[in-house]
Amino acid sequence: MNKEERNFLQSKVWAKVNRLIGHEVIEEDGLVMIVKNAKRGRYLEIPGGPVIDYQDEKAVAATRELIVKTAKEHRCVFVRFRPQLLDTPENRRILTEKFKARRAPMHLAAEHTVIIDLTKSEDDILKSMRRQTRYEVRRAGKLDLTVTSGNSEALFREFHKVQSETASRQHFVPPDLKTLLAEREAFGKNAKIYVAETKDGEKIAYGLILIHGHEAEYYEAASTDLNRKLPGAYALEWQAIKDLKKQQIKRYNLWGIAPPGQPHHRYAGVTTFKTGFGGEIVTYVPAHDIIINKLRYTPDYLIETIRKKRRHL
Repeated sequence: MNKEERNFLQSKVWAKVNRLIGHEVIEEDGLVMIVKNAKRGRYLEIPGGPVIDYQDEKAVAATRELIVKTAKEHRCVFVRFRPQLLDTPENRRILTEKFKARRAPMHLAAEHTVIIDLTKSEDDILKSMRRQTRYEVRRAGKLDLTVTSGNSEALFREFHKVQSETASRQHFVPPDLKTLLAEREAFGKNAKIYVAETKDGEKIAYGLILIHGHEAEYYEAASTDLNRKLPGAYALEWQAIKDLKKQQIKRYNLWGIAPPGQPHHRYAGVTTFKTGFGGEIVTYVPAHDIIINKLRYTPDYLIETIRKKRRHL
């Protein structure tokens, strides 16, 4: 695995977020493992990892041994992990044969996404955008839309309120306020809420951007009804891109699109918007499970499979 692929999911910052939420977190040998208590049984989650050389058989074997030992010590039914490995037949083979894992019924942490190369010039980024996206970015300027950012607790609470309203309209489950405030505390100045407004101060769109190392994530979003008429989200993204470039951030991960050929997927609506910015569409290996307790895992697997289909995940 290319160490450049490491992002915040395998970091002390994300470990802190999860501890603030109330999860037990184990950090060992550079690996962040999170104990999750679900209704049907406890499991161990390893998002964005392990970060190891997957061609090194000794490293793979030692890491698997550590993961299984930790899961058993914490009475977990299974381990769910999703490395930052590109989705290739060889990488899937490594997970099934060397890790002795099976494909999980649910996804984990933006398996399909769009990544914008921020080392390109602003002109080159604009040129790589879809024509309609470029038009909306320029229209936002003509309409004198403004974009500001901050990380005050009051702004995070405002974001939570608007996102809850957005979730009701668009039928998704938003993070709770405790989680948002934990992200604010753990990331500090590297967690910012961007807000797009009309020239009269009416709010249009919001975005939570997290920065860790060389990468930034467009992690959460919210909008008002005005976003249907005005290009607030386009103005927000373009301002974020310019700001991140000034901070010398190299990559901007737009965090989650629908898989190819799934027009009814819950992310289908945002996929056109995100891919319009001209970044690289990246597909990582799907989440995999290491089964610890087969008897308890089987019903959980069936229930999650049904839930995935019903929710168009």
